[in-house]
Amino acid sequence: MEKFYGTGVAMVTPFDENGQVDYAGLRNLINYLIDGGVEYLVSLGTTGESVTLSKEEKKKIFAFTAEVNAGRAGLVAGIAGNNTYEVVQQVKEFDTRGYDAILSASPNYNKPTQEGIYQHYKAIAEASPLPIILYNVPSRTGSNVSAETTVRLAKDFKNIVGIKEASGNFDQLNQIMRDKPEDFLLISGDDPISLPMIALGGVGVISVVGNALPRQFSDMIRLCLKGDFKAAQPAHASMIEFTRMMFAEGSPAGVKTALKTLGICGNKVRLPLVQVSAKLAEKIALETKNLTSPVAVH
Repeated sequence: MEKFYGTGVAMVTPFDENGQVDYAGLRNLINYLIDGGVEYLVSLGTTGESVTLSKEEKKKIFAFTAEVNAGRAGLVAGIAGNNTYEVVQQVKEFDTRGYDAILSASPNYNKPTQEGIYQHYKAIAEASPLPIILYNVPSRTGSNVSAETTVRLAKDFKNIVGIKEASGNFDQLNQIMRDKPEDFLLISGDDPISLPMIALGGVGVISVVGNALPRQFSDMIRLCLKGDFKAAQPAHASMIEFTRMMFAEGSPAGVKTALKTLGICGNKVRLPLVQVSAKLAEKIALETKNLTSPVAVH
C-alpha cells in the first residue's frame, strides 16, 4: 500500500463549452499531475462531479484515465452512493484494469446509524476485487463515520486498507491512530490540515488543491513525510490563501478556475454547481500566477 503514501489528487472532470466531457482537457490534466510529481490519481471522486455523470460517461472516463495514465502513477476509482445494492453492483461490474483501489464515500443524505455504515462497507468489501479506501466527509454526507466504526472495519476486512478522513475532528483522528491496525492508512481528505494530520501519523492526502499546484503540494507533503515540518511550513503557509479561495464559492468551481488560468482545461461545471463570481475568479487567477511563477516554484 506504499503507493498511497504522499499526494493523491481528486481530479476534476473537465467539460467543454457545451457541457460535454472534454477528453483533451482530461488528458492535459493527467499529464500535468504526473509531471508535477503526485503519487496517485483519483478518478471520479466527488471533486470529479461524479453525481452529475451518466453511467456511460463514467465508464468511458475510467477507461480513458487508465489508458492515459498507463501505469505511471497509482490510480484509484471513486465509486460511491447511498444505495448500497447499486454501489455493490457497480463495484462488481467495474473494469479494474489499470486501477489499484476503490475510494468510496460514506452514504449521503440517508444518515445511517454506525451499524448501517458498517454494513454498507461490509457489503462493498465482500464484493470488491480491489482494496477499499473509506471516505468520511460529514460536511457533505450529513453523517460521521466514527473512529470506532472505522477501526472495526479496518480490523474485520483486510481489503479495507485506509480512510480518507475529512471530519477535521482531531479527537477522532487521535482515536483512529491509537486503535487502528498498524498497516491501515490514515489519509487527509482536507487540504488545509494535511500537515498536522501527517504529524499525527497520516500517510498523505487526497487533494483538491493539487489539481492546480501538484508540484508545490506534493513537494510539501513529501517533506512532511520525512518529518521535516520546518522545511514544509513555508510552502504550507504560501498556499493557505489559495486553498481558502478554492472552496470560497464551492468546489470544484474554484480549482477549475485555476486550471483555466494555467491553460490545462476550461472552468465549466455542471448544474447544480455554477462557476465562481467574476471577482473571485480574478483573485484566483492572480494567486495562481503568483504561485506557479518560476520565482515561486522551488
